[in-house]
Amino acid sequence: MLGLEKAVVEAVEEEDGAIVISVRPHARQLDRCPHCRRRCPGYDLGEGRRRWRALDLGTTLCLLEADAPRVECKQHGVVVAAVPWARHDAGFTRSFHDTAAWLAVNTSKTAICQLLRIAWRTVGRICERVSAEAKAGLDLYANLTELGFDEISIRKGQKYLTVVVDHHTGRLVWASFGRDRKTVEKFLNLLGEERLQQIRLVSCDDADWITRPIAERCPNAEICLDPWHIVKAATDALDEIRREVWNEARRSGNKQLAKQLKGARFAPWKRPENLTGRQQAKLAFIQTLNAPIYRAYLLKEQLRGIHHAAVTEDALALLEAWLKWARRCRLKPFVKLARRITDQRHNVEAALQHSLSNARVEQVNTQSA
Repeated sequence: MLGLEKAVVEAVEEEDGAIVISVRPHARQLDRCPHCRRRCPGYDLGEGRRRWRALDLGTTLCLLEADAPRVECKQHGVVVAAVPWARHDAGFTRSFHDTAAWLAVNTSKTAICQLLRIAWRTVGRICERVSAEAKAGLDLYANLTELGFDEISIRKGQKYLTVVVDHHTGRLVWASFGRDRKTVEKFLNLLGEERLQQIRLVSCDDADWITRPIAERCPNAEICLDPWHIVKAATDALDEIRREVWNEARRSGNKQLAKQLKGARFAPWKRPENLTGRQQAKLAFIQTLNAPIYRAYLLKEQLRGIHHAAVTEDALALLEAWLKWARRCRLKPFVKLARRITDQRHNVEAALQHSLSNARVEQVNTQSA
C-alpha cells in the first residue's frame, strides 16, 4: 500500500494528527539517476530531507520522509537521486499516483477528490505523470486498422473534443480540442503515411470535416456511417413533422389538437418494445388522429429495423425499399433524409456489411463526460 518493498523503515512518528514514516532506499537502490536508473556518483545532499504524501491509513494522513541527495549522471547531469517509492520530482508516492489515476477512470470527480483529499487540478497532473510513464517506449498508433471518430461536448459554449477509438481494443487512441478538418488532419499527420495505408475501416457520422480527410488520406479505408446518427436524423425528421402539425393546429385555433400533439412528443421517439401502456395508447391515438405523424413514425422505425437485420442481404434489401418509400412519402424532412442517405449510400451499406458502429466511441464519450 505504501510502496516500501525496496526501502527500509527507520522510524514512525505522529505529528499534528498525521503519521510520518522515516525511510531510506535499500543499498542497491541508492545513488541512482531517476531517468536512466544508472548508479551515479554523489554530488551533494540537495535541500535536505523531504516528504511525500502516501495513501491515507484509514482516515489518518500518511507522509513518507527521507533524504533527497543529488547525483551527477553522465547523461542527465545533476539530478535528485531516484527513490523506489515515488516518481521523479513528485510530491506523492507511486502507489498514490496509481490509485488516483485508476479512480480518475472509474469514478466521478467528486468521489476522487473527497476520497483522496486532493484538488481536481492535482488529479490532472497525476494522470499526466502516470500516462507519460505508461506511454514511454510504446507505440500507441501501431496496428490500427479499424477506427471510430466522434466529437464530444465538454463545456458550455460549444467547446468540443474530437476523439478516436480503436474498434479492436476499445481503447481511446487520441483526443484533441476542436471539431473541424484541421483537428482530424492533426491526427492523420501523427499516424504517418505507412500507418494510414493500414487503416481498413472507419466509423463516423457524415460530417464532411471527418469523411473528406479520411477519404483523401487513407486510400484503403472504407467509411462506415454510424447507424445511431442515421436513426437520430430520422427521429429529428419525425419531430420536425410533429412540430409542423402542432404549429398549424395552433394557428388554426384547434387548441384541443395542439394539446394532444404536444403530449404525444415522447411516444413516437421510443422503441415499440420500450413503450409503456399509456404511451402505446397515445401512439394508437396518433394513428387515428394524424396520418402524416404516424407515417413518419413508421418510416423512423423501419429505418431503425434495417440496422438490426440478422442477414446483410436482408438489410440491404430493406434499405432499398425504405429509400423508395421515403422518396415518395410526401414528407419533406424524410424526402430530404432519403436524398442525404442516397448521397452517402456506399458508406451506409459498408456499415451494414461490416456491422460497424460508433458504439465503442459513444461508450468512451460517456465515460469522459
